[in-house]
Amino acid sequence: MAFGLIVVGDEILSGKRQDKHFSKVVALLAERGLQLTWAEFVGDERERIAATLRRTFAGDDIVFSCGGIGATPDDHTRQAAGAALDLPLEVHPEGRPLLEARILQAGREAGQEVDLSAPENLQRLKMVEFPAGATLIPNPYNGIPGFTIARHHFVPGFPVMAWPMIAWVLDTYYADLFHQQAHAEQSMLVYGQAEAVLVPLMEAIEARYTGVRVFSLPSVGEDGSRRHIELGVKGVPNEVAPAFAAMRAELDRAEAEYRCL
Repeated sequence: MAFGLIVVGDEILSGKRQDKHFSKVVALLAERGLQLTWAEFVGDERERIAATLRRTFAGDDIVFSCGGIGATPDDHTRQAAGAALDLPLEVHPEGRPLLEARILQAGREAGQEVDLSAPENLQRLKMVEFPAGATLIPNPYNGIPGFTIARHHFVPGFPVMAWPMIAWVLDTYYADLFHQQAHAEQSMLVYGQAEAVLVPLMEAIEARYTGVRVFSLPSVGEDGSRRHIELGVKGVPNEVAPAFAAMRAELDRAEAEYRCL
């Protein structure tokens, strides 16, 4: 199974806020021996979010979606998920008491009487309106849950809420996938070589060692270092070491300058 990430929010695309979810999700997966396969960023446009979800629901990937599940007019993810699955939104029977408990707690902390039937509190119920059949993702920060449906897991955009919720989903639903495939990586910095010149070597290594993938990351020295290419192999450990040794041997024959990392 592949893992994907959707980050929703105009504030990310406009640059008003910097995304933090991508790197954290990569780290949460890596801690469990898993990898992120793809990521997408989508603005607060309901039909565009729905179109993205229609496509991802049609596949087999496990998808985390961060953002847009609140109750304000610019929150569209809940509605888009329902539209993508052709399902109505319903106030979740287990989510409602959790939300009401949060409302009452906030009232007590503010020293105020709370009327759960007040218009503003009825509006807040939209935060637990999820597509029919959804299950809840507990929120350890404020108790207002996210939801899961069809291998898609929807959490708030706030990192303090989203990250422990994603960790809970992984540990609760996907522990059987942890550390199933051993992974290794070795690389070096190659100096004074054009990337195109290294392509035949890269292709030969992948053809000979089918359990690895070759990668190259050129740098023009923007950080003050010498121009170089980070060249390496990654994949199953028993093939990474010999593939890397073969790569080094070819570079030695070409008298190329390199430094192993």
